[in-house]
Amino acid sequence: MEIPDMSSSLFDFEGISMTHYLTDNWEKVKNFQARPDDILIATYPKAGTTWVSYTLDLLYFGNDAPERQTSQPIYMRVPFLESYIQGIPSGTELADNLPTSPRLIKTHLPVQLVPKSFWEQNSRIVYVARNAKDNAVSYFHFDRMNMGEPEPGDWNTFLQTFIEGNRVFGSWYDHVNGWWEKKQTYSNLLYMFFEDMVEDTGREVARLCSFLGLSTSAEQKEKITKGVQFDAMKQNKMTNYSTLPVMDFKISPFMRKGKVGDWKSHFTVAQNEQFDEVYKQKMKNATVKFRTEI
Repeated sequence: MEIPDMSSSLFDFEGISMTHYLTDNWEKVKNFQARPDDILIATYPKAGTTWVSYTLDLLYFGNDAPERQTSQPIYMRVPFLESYIQGIPSGTELADNLPTSPRLIKTHLPVQLVPKSFWEQNSRIVYVARNAKDNAVSYFHFDRMNMGEPEPGDWNTFLQTFIEGNRVFGSWYDHVNGWWEKKQTYSNLLYMFFEDMVEDTGREVARLCSFLGLSTSAEQKEKITKGVQFDAMKQNKMTNYSTLPVMDFKISPFMRKGKVGDWKSHFTVAQNEQFDEVYKQKMKNATVKFRTEI
C-alpha cells in the first residue's frame, strides 16, 4: 500500500486547532446519523482511546464474533469518526457500514463539535480522561511517530504548544472540562479516568458493564481484563496499530508505556513549575480532579 503524503499543518477550525485530514469530510461528520444503541468513545488524543475501544469490543463481540479479534484491526472495528485520509475509507463511511449492533465509534472531538444526532438519539458515550502531564508526554511521542501529525519539535517546544492548546484537537484543559460539564446534564455519559484503569482494570471493566447494562459473567470479565492489559495489547497486531502505514514504529511504538507518572522522566524542574502554574490558572474553576501518580 502506498503511503499518502500526510504532512499537515495546523489551522483554526471553529476555535480548535485542527488539520485538514480531520476537517475535509466535515459536512458528513456534522450530519452523521447516530443511532440510539451507538456507543461513542470520546477522548483527548492519547488518553486511553484504544484501551477502552478494545475493552468494549470484547465485551460486546468477544464471544459472538471471535474471528473479528484476529482478522480486523481495531481501527476498522471502532472507526475514528472524523478521520479522512486519501486511499482509506473515511471514518463516517466506516461507521455507516459497521455490521455490528451496537456500533462502536471513536472521536477526539471536543464536546461542542460532536455531531448533534448523538445527543438527539440519547446514544451512550464513554469519555476517558488522562492527567495532563502524562497525556502531554504520550502525545509528544505519538506526534514523533505519526506522519499525519504536525512536527512536534523537541520536548520543550512541544510542551509549550501543548500548554497553549496549539496541538491537534486544541486545549487539553477545554477538552476535559467541556466533557465533564456535559456529564452534569447528559445522563448517558460515563466519565472514566486512565489512572483508575491502570490502578484496577477489573473494577473499571465492571463499571463499564454496569453503565451499559451488560450482564457479563465474572469469568468473562476476568478474561477480558487479562486480554486488555497493556503488554497483551502492545503485542497484539490487531490493537497496536502496527498495520497502519502512517505510524513509524522505528521512531516509537504506538503503545509505548501505558504508565501513570512517566511524566517525571520528561519534565525538568522548571518545566514542571511552569506547568503547575498554568494548570492552577486554567483549572481554578474546574470540579474534575486528576491524579498524576497512583
